[in-house]
Parts: sequence; structure tokens; C-alpha cells
Amino acid sequence: MLLPLSNASPSPEPQIKKPKGPPDFKRNDPFKSLKAFLAAHYPSFNQPRICLFLSIFFIQILLLVAFRSLPLSLHRRRQHFPSPFSTRHHQHLNQTVATIATAPSIVKEEGSCEFGKIFVYELPSALNKELVSNCDELNPWSSSCAALSNDGFGPVATGISSVVPENLSPAWYWTDQFVSEILVHNRILNHKCRTQDPNNASAFYIPFYAGLAVGKFLFFNYSSAKERDSHCEMMLKWVQEQPYFQRNEGWDHFMTMGRISWDFRRSKDKDWGSSCIYKQGMRNITRLLIERNPWDYFDVGVPYPTGFHPRRDDDVVQWQDFVRNRNRKNLFCFAGAKRSLVKNDFRGLLLNHCRNASDSCRVVDCAGSKCSNGTSLILETFLDSAFCLQPRGDSFTRRSIFDCMIAGSIPVLFWKRSAYYQYEWFLPGEPESYSVFIDRNEVKNGTTSIRKVLESYSEDKIKRMREKVIEYIPKFVYARPQGGLETIKDAFDVAMDGVLRRFREQGQPGFRW
Repeated sequence: MLLPLSNASPSPEPQIKKPKGPPDFKRNDPFKSLKAFLAAHYPSFNQPRICLFLSIFFIQILLLVAFRSLPLSLHRRRQHFPSPFSTRHHQHLNQTVATIATAPSIVKEEGSCEFGKIFVYELPSALNKELVSNCDELNPWSSSCAALSNDGFGPVATGISSVVPENLSPAWYWTDQFVSEILVHNRILNHKCRTQDPNNASAFYIPFYAGLAVGKFLFFNYSSAKERDSHCEMMLKWVQEQPYFQRNEGWDHFMTMGRISWDFRRSKDKDWGSSCIYKQGMRNITRLLIERNPWDYFDVGVPYPTGFHPRRDDDVVQWQDFVRNRNRKNLFCFAGAKRSLVKNDFRGLLLNHCRNASDSCRVVDCAGSKCSNGTSLILETFLDSAFCLQPRGDSFTRRSIFDCMIAGSIPVLFWKRSAYYQYEWFLPGEPESYSVFIDRNEVKNGTTSIRKVLESYSEDKIKRMREKVIEYIPKFVYARPQGGLETIKDAFDVAMDGVLRRFREQGQPGFRW
């Protein structure tokens, strides 16, 4: 199924000239008007003492009115990665668990575009639509057409009704982890804050499928650096010719890059990936990635697409109740495969650790294709476990972290860059409230037992941590309707709020990044 493109006018876009300074508005002086009135009706007003007294009196009145109009707190913490969720999430932990996350964790404000509107460019079709049309050519081993079907959500998940509530099974798909470019593009075309007039926009979206474009070359040994960079160079040439890009040199532009940041950071021609992020013109563009470079302000980490794509608010609430009430038979679990070519492979260590604690840990050995899309084995394992072990993947992050949390399981992390430095708009600000961190070196040298660490958590503590995970589930999912859910904000909504807030902040005097 082909993607719809924006209906922007093909006519040349008007040039916007940035004003050199603020407009010079002439305003009437209220003090002069008041003085003239009093002098005309009360001659004694011209006496110096009376004039001084009245001046002080009016100043006091003005100060009183001004202070009463101020908010209770004058201090506002600036955040480059603000968390756009309501304060009601920070409820005191002494409240009963049943009241913490029974309501939606993020609620939309009807018709609100307080941070501005988004204009979506209509790029040449070779940069998005044609990549999807040629889905047979995107993977060196098999066709990607099934993975890109259903507007990027992939095939409907079959045989899953035995694991999830039957009425929720239509909300599950075998979604590929690298399709966020398609999901975001389709959603943004229907976003309530999208504008067809670029002059009214405060943000400009570039719907370039960078991940699909480079993915077809990553596993071909004979692909050249020029081939891997060609689509990115085509996009940048087109975008840099737009007057809206030239206006601010791309500071108010953003895009989705559906792979990890390192796939676009090639330093040498012979190295892996493309050099797209290092190209001239990319410097100021905000980039949504499933794994960011924590030291690059313009990289923003967004959740990996998972298999759950709710159709309505009720799907979210029912799923939260389902995972909340799940009887979890295992203390912890691990799903993964050894990396035989990696020296001192940590995944292999975790597999052995889990097998040695088989009465408490459930193992899913993902050797071969056991854990590929099309199986519910991993989901069932996460649903049955209180904790899930999450080492780094082929890079610092892995989709499994989000699969784990959507199942209501508490992630156990061994690298801080796997989550804490990645998804600041989407995760709670207190890592210990929803996860466990264990020093991997202590596991390697045998001074720390994962099992003993997890057994030290009380049932009450586990319940509170699980409730925090469940509360944040809406922020991890990409909803199925192109217009989003009715009132609950999903990962897409949170990302758009974050980008628009960021651009608003960048426009403030004295902004630093």
C-alpha cells in the first residue's frame, strides 16, 4: 500500500524575510491622559505635594495589580529535553497502587496548538514513496513488502489471541523495528497542528526515509560510499533550496531517521553506514532516531516501534489492566542469543546465569530465527516475568526494552546508554522508579548475583515499579489510527510536543544548547 503524500501547492513558495528588529508600535501614555484630566477638573492637582502623593498612590496600585497577575512560582526550570506529561503522574507513592495508573497517563487538549504548527514538505517521490514501492529491493535476503504493508505496521499478528485478550488481538501486528519513518510521516499528514501554509508554520518536517534508503546498502559488501550517501545528498540539495530552510539555516526543521544514529555517522568511505549526519546542511536539523548520540543535541531518541498499536483509548486502558493483573510466575527472564564472534560476550553470560537459576528465570534462546517477527513466545515470556534482563543489543539499545515494558515487566539494565541517556521525553525522570541497574562488570567478575539483587526487592516495591511502567505504556506505543487516539497521547504525540516545545525554546532570547 503506497503512502499518501502531502497536498502542498506545487507553486513556488514565497520568500519569508525575517525582520531586523521588533516593530515600533506607538502607544498612548495613560499617565499623561490621567494628569490632563485631573488638572482640568481639580486645579489643586498642580501643587507639588499633592502631585507626589497621587503619583506614589498610583504606583502602589499598579504594583499590586501586577503582582497579583504573576503565577505562584516565578522559577521555571529550562530543559532541552522537557517531558511533556502532566503533573498528576507524580503522585505520592504512599497512595494505593490502584489509583496511580488507572487513568490515561497523558491526556490531549482538544484543538490545542499552543507551541505552533507544522508544515510538511512534499519531497521528490524518490526520497520516500518510491523506496516503499520498490520494497523488493530493500533487503538483500528477502522482500520487505510484508514488513511495510498496512501503512508500515506490517502483517496483522496471527495466533496471538491465546496470549492477549481476544478483543485486543486486532491491535497487534508483526511490526518491523525500522519503520518509524513511515509511521511518523503518515501520522503527521493528519496531525491537528499541520498547516498547508508554510508562512504559518513554526516547524518544518522533512519526510525523507533515510533508514530505508541506506538500509538496502548496509549488507552489500560491494556498495560504495557514494551509493550509501546518494539519497541523503539528493534530499539536502532539495531542502537547502527552500526559502524556509534558508531563513533559519534549518533550526526549525526536523525529520525521522528510522535506524540508529550510528548508521548515519560514517567517518571513512570504507566504514559502515552513510555519512548523512555529517553532511553540510544536516547540522541544525533535529533528528528523531530509535537510538541517539547522547552528545549530539540535535539527536532525539524515540521509542522503537513494537507490535501493539491501539485503535482507541479503550485498547490502552484495557491493556494496562491486563498486564497489571497478570499472574507472573517467573522472577526474571532473558530473551536473546549469544554473539559468538564477540569476545567475553555478555549475552552468553546472561543466558548461562538464567539457566543456572531455572527455578526463577525463564530463558528464550533466540539463536537462529526463533525470535523473529511472527512469534508470540517473547511477549508471553515478558508477561509471565516480574523483571526482564536487557543487555545492550548490536548497539547500545534494543527494541526488546520496549517489548518488555509494554508487557508490564520491569527492565534490568546493564548500560546506562541503553535507556537513561536515550529516551528522556518518554521515560520517568527517576530511573529507579521503573528499572533496575546492575553494574555489568560486577556480574562478569562474579561479585554480584542478578538473582540475589532481584530477590532483595519486596513485593510492594515490585508492585510500585510495575505500576510506573504501566503508567508510561501510552508513551511507548504508536497508535493505529492516522489521527491518533481520542484523548491519550502516544509516542508520536509526545515526540511532536517535544519538537515544538524545543523550537519554541530555541526562539527565546539567550537560548543556549
